[in-house]
Amino acid sequence: MAGHGTPIPMTAQKSGPLSGTADVPGDKSVSHRSLILGALTVGETRISGLLEGQDVLDTGKAMAAFGADVERLGDGEWRVNGLGVGGFAEPEDVIDCGNAGTGVRLIMGAMATCPITATFTGDASLRSRPMGRITDPLELFGAQAVGRARGMLPLTMVGARDPIPVRYTSPHPSAQIKSAVLLAGLNAPGETVLIEREKTRDHSERMLRGFGAQVETVETDEGFVISLQGQPELKPQTIAVPRDPSSAAFPVCAALIVEGSEVLLPNIGLNPTRAGLFTTLIEMGADITFENEREEGGEPVADLRVRACTLRGIEVPADRAPSMIDEYPILSAVAAFASGKTVMRGVKELRVKECDRIDAMARGLEAMGIRIEEGEDFLIVHGQERSVAGGITAKTHLDHRIAMSFLCMGLATDRPVSVDDGGAIATSFPVFETLMSGLGAQIERQTEGS
Repeated sequence: MAGHGTPIPMTAQKSGPLSGTADVPGDKSVSHRSLILGALTVGETRISGLLEGQDVLDTGKAMAAFGADVERLGDGEWRVNGLGVGGFAEPEDVIDCGNAGTGVRLIMGAMATCPITATFTGDASLRSRPMGRITDPLELFGAQAVGRARGMLPLTMVGARDPIPVRYTSPHPSAQIKSAVLLAGLNAPGETVLIEREKTRDHSERMLRGFGAQVETVETDEGFVISLQGQPELKPQTIAVPRDPSSAAFPVCAALIVEGSEVLLPNIGLNPTRAGLFTTLIEMGADITFENEREEGGEPVADLRVRACTLRGIEVPADRAPSMIDEYPILSAVAAFASGKTVMRGVKELRVKECDRIDAMARGLEAMGIRIEEGEDFLIVHGQERSVAGGITAKTHLDHRIAMSFLCMGLATDRPVSVDDGGAIATSFPVFETLMSGLGAQIERQTEGS
């Protein structure tokens, strides 16, 4: 049984041209951080455009469990009355983060330097994901973590009573590790330093500065050195969440592979640490234009206009992986419709996402007759241009991005493509079915006996 409940099988079949405007939800990364930083601020933070997917809602519930006053005011409109840095209260019950890997890891960081104890759990997918990469640096602050082997959830975190600042070099290109360390450093006296060899998404640094923290990033021979001065007084903010480029990836890619399509996606966040997919698609020959480019809330945004076109395979630079790590599943789907091979290297982080995403996409693509090469840190897809067979039921492994990637493929394959369970889509893109149907996509839930 799926971690979210009864499985929801879904099928996509070849569709006519997609057209119209795709209003994708708010950015998930910014939404998580807005709630957490709002809870660490004294006063009221107002948030508009918050993604109301289950992952983010679970983070909101967690902030309330730690004592913040979190209230939904309307569609995407929220307010958070926070407790200040180090002000979290001990929760009365277990913190259930559902499927939210970002949520649980950032929350652990935020509470690791508070003198409280909290126990975390999640759904079957989240309980299978390693947390040691987060708890190891948090223990340097003086926190203690007790969990299953490899730090798997359920896990109890005992916050440091007398936290100390740390200097930590991240062994993985992970914004979650970086963010957890910086959030923990907020309540440690002195300077906390995080060093990453490859630049990862920088929402945490941007938002911490916006809330009044002193954060500085310097590129050195060691890599990117991010320093944070501890124990600031964060100031309440008014946050307009840009729309999520990771969610936008699905209607963008569907429009590229469904012949005759033209779709407009307004207000998409184009943070340079998140926009690698769009750069890659354009190198593949994608017809994507950026209109009305501007800045909102410290983040660059634009309206994207996408038209169907012929694509060619390329070698994606390995150093681009951190800026598009969540988009490799849909990129591998699109690569099946390109001419030539698309080579994706530096992608080992995909092995420890909601599922092993390299394996999940490779097996599904192979079942369609697509030639695949793979290794621990690479995936190569040999494209078949417009002739992709389809006709499979893909295993999603409770992974929302795997489900959406195969459903987008089914809109352009010769035969329908089904997924065994699309229920996890609600964690990040709750309006996916409605939005895609509004563009003309034929995606349906399978009823019993159908």
